[in-house]
Amino acid sequence: MAATARIQTVTDPGAAVPEAPLPVTLAEAVPVWARIAALSFGGPAGQIAIMHRILVEEKRWISENRFLHALNFCTLLPGPEAQQLATYVGWLMHGPRGGLVAGGLFVLPGVVAIMALSWVYALYGNVGFIAGLFFGLKAAVLAIVLQAVIRIGKRALKGPVMLGLAAAAFVAIFFLNVPFPLIVLTAGVIGYFGGRAGLPQFKAGGHGAGGKVVEGPFLLDDHELPQERAAAGHTLRMLLTWGAIWLVPVAALLLALGPDDVFSHIAVFFSKMAMVTFGGAYAVLSYVAQQAVEHYGWLKPGEMLDGLGMAETTPGPLIMVTQFVGFMAAFRNPGALPPLLAGTLGGLLTTWVTFAPCFLWIFVGAPYVERLRGNRALAGALSAITAAVVGVILNLAVWFALHTIFAETRPFAAGPIRFDVPILSSLNPWALALAAAAVLAVFRFKVGMVQTLAACAAAGVVLHFAGLV
Repeated sequence: MAATARIQTVTDPGAAVPEAPLPVTLAEAVPVWARIAALSFGGPAGQIAIMHRILVEEKRWISENRFLHALNFCTLLPGPEAQQLATYVGWLMHGPRGGLVAGGLFVLPGVVAIMALSWVYALYGNVGFIAGLFFGLKAAVLAIVLQAVIRIGKRALKGPVMLGLAAAAFVAIFFLNVPFPLIVLTAGVIGYFGGRAGLPQFKAGGHGAGGKVVEGPFLLDDHELPQERAAAGHTLRMLLTWGAIWLVPVAALLLALGPDDVFSHIAVFFSKMAMVTFGGAYAVLSYVAQQAVEHYGWLKPGEMLDGLGMAETTPGPLIMVTQFVGFMAAFRNPGALPPLLAGTLGGLLTTWVTFAPCFLWIFVGAPYVERLRGNRALAGALSAITAAVVGVILNLAVWFALHTIFAETRPFAAGPIRFDVPILSSLNPWALALAAAAVLAVFRFKVGMVQTLAACAAAGVVLHFAGLV
């Protein structure tokens, strides 16, 4: 296992240089990926921060610049960027097998947790005890997301230009409802020409806003070659393999059950969604909710928020909420199957067609992106995109805060400006108190994430039994 040593910063020239990490086998990496998966609460911001802390700071498996380069690429892809980032780093270390292990383990805890909660929900409805548990967990997740935004921002926003791009992205998406792909495209164009012109503001790497950078050596340093080459044979092999893994089950369902069966609908609908989920779960949840409620009739109004509560307070990507949707769709349209069996199969099918494409994007595209790491124009584009994504993640944090602390919001519109305003009379004082306590614990007393989650969950259950929530 890689050795863990003290981390040297550029502001501490007298610190001892850490020892070189020892080579890591895939078997030795599995417990670390399992640990990352178990701690992957708080949406993409929290999950990326956890990976940075463990992979870059603690284990020193991958350098800071290389981590950010991988993150930049993953933000361009449809699907959950945190899961794809884990897949990317696993691929860098141990090839496709490593990527499959890292990306698969990242999803596994969420699959198990959402499936268990979907069973409870289908059998008993929105149980008060579970609601109290979620109530407390949401407050803790809010603090963790805020901490993650600050940590990622410090490392990605190098100077006023990047800060300005992040601020512009936040304003564009929060106040002007500019589509996420357009924000990414605009930032990429700006960064491309800035990097091509050799402007230092768009140079990849360097110090974060906090003035610190993790020093090497790393197992995968800035100039370490990737496991796979961008060869035509490799690309074709990965394309055919993962294309078949993704689409053959979809085609088989359509042929066996016909296009009007609920399982065919699930397979086709969520396969299409997997190709357009730019910007993470929140960017597509309104569309998924509309289709699931109004078009297919799978869910009742408001049930999507219950599913989102499950996904927000369990490990794994927020897009795991789609498993709940697929479960309820098949549970309520079981055909000849027992409803719970149909729901289980529907949820697993949804997860399959949602995440199989993620491995396809990484295994096909990563070798080419690795070869372009030295390209100044591309590096500038990816650095600018990362800055913009920080602004987008901040938007998600604000959205999450509004819907955690306030029960209701109302739309505000003035010309092109449109955003949700909280209804002050709907403020939940217990949610505010728990969120404030979680923020104080995380930022002031440096309480760990697991302890904060556990304490807030327990407080939520106590408040429920006391009749206060």
